[in-house]
Amino acid sequence: MAWRTITGVLLLALFCIGCSAIPEKPAIYIFGDSTADVGTNSFLPNSQFRANYLYYGIDFPKSTPTGRFSNGLNTADFISKLMGLESSPPPFLSINSTSSLKKYSMIGLNFASGGSGILDLTGENVTTNTLKSKKNKNVVSLREQIKQFAAVRGTLADLMGQAAARNYLANCLFFISTGSNDIFAYYLTRSNVPKNEFTSILGSKYERHLELLISLGARKIGIISVPPIGCCPSPRAVNETGGCLDGLNEQAVTFHSTIRIMMDRISSRHKEIKYSIGNAFNMTMDVLQSPISLFNETKAACCGTGKLNAQKMCNPKSSLCSDRTKYLFWDSFHPTSAASEVAATTLFQGGPRYVYPINFSQLAAA
Repeated sequence: MAWRTITGVLLLALFCIGCSAIPEKPAIYIFGDSTADVGTNSFLPNSQFRANYLYYGIDFPKSTPTGRFSNGLNTADFISKLMGLESSPPPFLSINSTSSLKKYSMIGLNFASGGSGILDLTGENVTTNTLKSKKNKNVVSLREQIKQFAAVRGTLADLMGQAAARNYLANCLFFISTGSNDIFAYYLTRSNVPKNEFTSILGSKYERHLELLISLGARKIGIISVPPIGCCPSPRAVNETGGCLDGLNEQAVTFHSTIRIMMDRISSRHKEIKYSIGNAFNMTMDVLQSPISLFNETKAACCGTGKLNAQKMCNPKSSLCSDRTKYLFWDSFHPTSAASEVAATTLFQGGPRYVYPINFSQLAAA
């Protein structure tokens, strides 16, 4: 995407606080949901959450679907490029040999799975007992993603020894983008659990996952919090006014506060930890509310059907916009590749309104 401005990409992410030099190509390990999935779910043949068909991937060479929930690259891809990698780390499930595992354990891997969440059951169709069948899985939960990384950790230890592996991982980068699907599921199931209690449960589960990741060697952790998911085209389409669903957005804001408190607590226990929290809510709302927007269309999806092009997920029969660079949303829930590039740039060099307490470039250099 050509460099464009929303007053200079959010005033160059509010003055490009601390645009630090990046160490030479640190290994990157990526966890989370469809915002970071680069093809994991394509290896789950019976998953309901896949993007390995058109019009997904239409802006890749030869319009090849890659399993990304985008018309092109996603935020994980752009972050990887900004961090100095030539290409985004591949899906862990695509690694099919010991030699490949050894190679990519040193470079980085992507464990993110579309539809997954912090809670084990998020994204799984429990009525068909999919958790007991690898073949019929919908998603790879965050817990399972971390277990997969444990195998990578074991490979590194075998290659270089325990102490060297520990020192190596201390300089690697761990990025996590998750939580939206948990909040969507809570909303859609009309749970009787009070909102504050649900948020507390979600935060506690997240903290346990992060503690496990830290025990496996993570020391530099970048978290992308939940965006204003009530402003996605799908929630707008079910709102009579076409406006954002405030209930979803309120939960996203509350959960961001939970994450900040959680990371302050974790860092007080583990003094060696460096972390960065990307405020996806502020980033997106500033685009939506700016009078000088990067995108001509910020409500409707580029690819879809019906009201706001958001009543069915993108597929080969969908209505498709001609200029993806002018749309904020690609489908009912996901950003366009153009929007993902802006997000990655902001995470990489943003000021404290968007990234706290340091940005991703400072995290890499720490």
